[in-house]
Amino acid sequence: MHALLNLLAAIALLVWGTHIVRTGVLRVFGANLRQVLRASVDRRSRAVLAGVGVTGVLQSSTATALLVSSFVGQGLITTSAALAVMLGADVGTAMMVQFFSLNLTFLSPLLIVAGVVTYLSRRNEAIGQAGKIALGLGVMILALQLIVQATAPLTQAVGIQVLFAQLTGDVLLDVLIGVLAAIASYSGLAVVLLTATLAASKVITVDVALAIVLGANLGSGLLAVLTTLKAGPLVRRVPLGNLLFKLIGVLIALPLLAYLPGWLAWLGSDPKSTVVNFHLAFNIGLALVFVQLTGSFARLVERWLPTPQADALPGTPRHLDATAIGTPALAIGNAAREAIRLADAVQEMLAGLLVTLKSNDFALAERLRARDDEIDRLYTAIKLYLTQVSRQELESAESKRWADIMQFTINMEHVGDIIERMLIDVAEKKIQRGLSFSEAGMAEIEELHARLLGNLKLAVAVFLNGDLKSAQQLIDEKVGFRELEMRYADNHLQRLSGNTPQSIETSSLHLDLLSDFKRVNSLFCSVAYPILESAGVLSKTRVLPASPGNGAEHAAPRHGAPAH
Repeated sequence: MHALLNLLAAIALLVWGTHIVRTGVLRVFGANLRQVLRASVDRRSRAVLAGVGVTGVLQSSTATALLVSSFVGQGLITTSAALAVMLGADVGTAMMVQFFSLNLTFLSPLLIVAGVVTYLSRRNEAIGQAGKIALGLGVMILALQLIVQATAPLTQAVGIQVLFAQLTGDVLLDVLIGVLAAIASYSGLAVVLLTATLAASKVITVDVALAIVLGANLGSGLLAVLTTLKAGPLVRRVPLGNLLFKLIGVLIALPLLAYLPGWLAWLGSDPKSTVVNFHLAFNIGLALVFVQLTGSFARLVERWLPTPQADALPGTPRHLDATAIGTPALAIGNAAREAIRLADAVQEMLAGLLVTLKSNDFALAERLRARDDEIDRLYTAIKLYLTQVSRQELESAESKRWADIMQFTINMEHVGDIIERMLIDVAEKKIQRGLSFSEAGMAEIEELHARLLGNLKLAVAVFLNGDLKSAQQLIDEKVGFRELEMRYADNHLQRLSGNTPQSIETSSLHLDLLSDFKRVNSLFCSVAYPILESAGVLSKTRVLPASPGNGAEHAAPRHGAPAH
């Protein structure tokens, strides 16, 4: 019983080690991995090689499947290219099995000690996450050693021998065990390594081990399908296609199991080598056979999972991939892309506001007001998505970007609310009463509106690239806009003094619009403050120094806290 518990603990440690490596790699290289995949899908051969490389460092073809599936769901790559990547991903997993099957006992203590020290001392930095990767690799190697030690006494136990003897007569049962083990452990790699170790220890025969390996391959494909069940049809296509590859491969390999040990003997006669070599040969064979058929399989899964109709509910997020939550760099990038969609909706509302002011189109005003509901839905989705990304595990740069995105979306949602209220005022105070602005007043509103649209576009650019020069330009625009708004308010008051009829009729609405424009502009310009603060060029205060002739009336708002 004690030996069995030790074996189970060692298996759990192996699974945990693969998890540590996978999460560490995604934290350090997550965004770069996506760039590699996106840049390598123009040709099938390059897509396969990209899959090999990415999965080699991720230690999981399932993780790669989730990455490429999200690409397909966002329309960034085709289903055919993604299936080619997955063929390479399975080869990459098999190559990592080859690596871990070597005698690496001397590396385990070095990797664990170095990994723990580095991770604990620099946890929130990239080097700390690299230490986490080293720790995971060391744990995996240690777990394999412990499995070997734990299986030694088990081979002598009569009960264990009787149990495993039942596996020798039913190939389908062996395959099913491999499938269930891969799903339960969330790692086909761990199952194959365990199976090779058990075969080397004579706990199971080579024939049984090969069948379990086939089941592990099938299980890893089924795991990706199960993981994406709640996703959209576009996301589910890649795991389904990859599962079809593996299923066909297993069906072809099953009748040949009895002959495979002899065919693989020239690569290594010991059971462990036979198992790991078979795993590699199986996945290379799948890649060679199916790489030219990815287009056909893509059309097949696209027929089974057709592209859905356009979202019935406007404001449904497109880029908030739930599978990326565990990888902050990827999740933050997704949130930033969705925030841009939010800004686009705000821009449409703002542009439509001027049309409404000039045309007195009540129906247009109502349609634009409905866009605010779309903005609210996007804002809520982004906010909830970001809250799922733990700030405790973020690096300093990631934490700052997290805060910037959150603040940007909050500001855009506020702008949407302000524009909606402006549209209500226009409808009630102008359209329904059949009023018009004076010619001079309308020209001033148009000029302010044009500058407002320009500042919104500049704010989006600053949000995307974090350019210091653009941020400084945005602050200058804020100052210029405030001065222009004050001058146009004075002009309006002068027209009132001159008894201009149109100015008198629309005075309240006119001044409210000017004030709201200023508030909206402040919200746009606020994106510049974090950048200026980080660069150390943001003044702490704009209050003039105290002097006998200088009183509180000269005080102005802080740069770091724009007036809303």
